[in-house]
Amino acid sequence: MRKPLFDLEGHGTTVRTELFAGLTTFLTMAYIVAVNPLILGDAGMPVAGVAAATCLSAGFGCILMGLLSNYPLALAPGMGLNAYFTYTVVKTMGLSWEVALGCVFLSAVAFLVLTLSGVRQLIMNAIPRSLFAAVSGGIGLFIAFIGLKNAGIVVADPATTVALGKLTAATPALAILGLLIIAILQARAVKGAMLFGIVSVACIAWLFGLAHVTPFGYHLKDLSATAFRLDIPAALNLKGGIGVSLVEIVFVFLFVDLFDNVGTLMAVTKRAGLVSADGQVPRMNRILLADSISMLVGALAGTSPVTSYIESTAGVAVGGRTGLTSITVGLLFLVTLFVAPFVQAIPAVATAPALILVGAMMMGALAEVDWRDPGEGIPAFLTAILVPLSYSIANGLAFGIVSHAVLKLMRGQARARDWLVYVLAVLCVVRFVYLT
Repeated sequence: MRKPLFDLEGHGTTVRTELFAGLTTFLTMAYIVAVNPLILGDAGMPVAGVAAATCLSAGFGCILMGLLSNYPLALAPGMGLNAYFTYTVVKTMGLSWEVALGCVFLSAVAFLVLTLSGVRQLIMNAIPRSLFAAVSGGIGLFIAFIGLKNAGIVVADPATTVALGKLTAATPALAILGLLIIAILQARAVKGAMLFGIVSVACIAWLFGLAHVTPFGYHLKDLSATAFRLDIPAALNLKGGIGVSLVEIVFVFLFVDLFDNVGTLMAVTKRAGLVSADGQVPRMNRILLADSISMLVGALAGTSPVTSYIESTAGVAVGGRTGLTSITVGLLFLVTLFVAPFVQAIPAVATAPALILVGAMMMGALAEVDWRDPGEGIPAFLTAILVPLSYSIANGLAFGIVSHAVLKLMRGQARARDWLVYVLAVLCVVRFVYLT
């Protein structure tokens, strides 16, 4: 006899529990509707359009994940990946945001091909788990640094590179207040703490004239300002062939998204008790397929790569066990789509505390590294520290892969089954030589 769509009884849950779990997950990650447009707005993208794309891609991704895999996994444009999109691909490399979206689309196509061919699973098994944790921690530092900079808490200094800003100034003081509000609410386990903190600081900024609300109409064009604006031919560089820069961008989008997914998958499925006896995650290919398709839709809608969210554990903690939880999250994101244009009224000082604390939460992954083992600790440290200091996730990831491969060789631990790691290490060295 065929099992029901979600098999609620078999998973020991109910419709009411699943709906409540979906609401809980949504409240913990709804901040992305405000934060993602502010980050991508720095790349010159229309803020209202990005907000709409964020809601649409998150809604689609969550619903697809629920229907295809029956897991309580929520998806949305990823933190870290949006920072790489803006501050590295657009601002450092000099690409337009349309071309950058083309790169996201090509990354999604590559992701889909790798998933269908089984290569994505091979890569997941080849990369050491310590580097997964290090990339997550490094991205956390990167995001927190951007938040501190946006808040004026950290400023540029010609003598020391960075220094502490004037904390009594209005913007840093308000950002610190936002930090306190969110931190206290999170410590008291208040659902939606991040979103409440953003709205609170925004209201204070408006009230005291530190930010201004510009009246604007709600038009369909606001929602479609980024949709289908990706420039794939320019991304492919048809006149001169595929350049190394494109390979690098696709490489980073692929691997950071891969690392995000693996870490999130293990955390959510373990918490939900959905891991099989042999330690494997059932229906893994369906999960990866849903993620790949969602990334494609996100690029077409006009946002940085879509990935699974660790905030999914919030819904699992209150009983979410099936895809009905994910579908609930998706429907709530689609409802939020109708207020998306108004996100552009939220000042940067309101989202800065959220960036800082999201970065703090991502640091927890570093606890998974065995720091007593130099073979794990050194590559992990180089990865984590170089992401924020070089302002590039690609640099940190490359240093980690190369140092891991070198230490393996020097310790006599190289194995034929690890061939893919050494291929990646050689490609990273070629990249560094090219950049030099």
